[in-house]
Amino acid sequence: MEWKLGEQLCFLLYANSRHVIKLYKDLLDPLNLTYTQYITMIALWEEDHQTVSTLGEKLALDSGTLTPLLKKLEQDGKITRTRDQKDERRVWIDLTDAGKKLSKDAERVPQELVKCVDLPYSDAMKLFDILTKLHASQKSCDSGVQDE
Repeated sequence: MEWKLGEQLCFLLYANSRHVIKLYKDLLDPLNLTYTQYITMIALWEEDHQTVSTLGEKLALDSGTLTPLLKKLEQDGKITRTRDQKDERRVWIDLTDAGKKLSKDAERVPQELVKCVDLPYSDAMKLFDILTKLHASQKSCDSGVQDE
């Protein structure tokens, strides 16, 4: 086998992901949000009042990553965290008024990002469809190799 880095799907996904997240960083810095905080806020703008576990599933983040992120958003006054009265293991996440207002301030982010990516709309939609299918079909491969 002749190895070529530029022909590896994993590398292309990785390199493009890093590039897009860098573009987001430049757009999100004025909002005082990291990329991971931004996608968390999007999930909450989509549906307020969620449990930490539900939010973690939607974002594909484990509690070790999500908990400090939520603590920071709470310190910044964007969300509140409240223990469930009936089940103290469950923690509810709610947007504050400032967190809700931030939605309006962030509306420009997707439009600004599109300006930074030189990709025809039809290609962007094809890529979106392919990545959506890839994300939906994710499964674990314990051995690293699938049986045929």
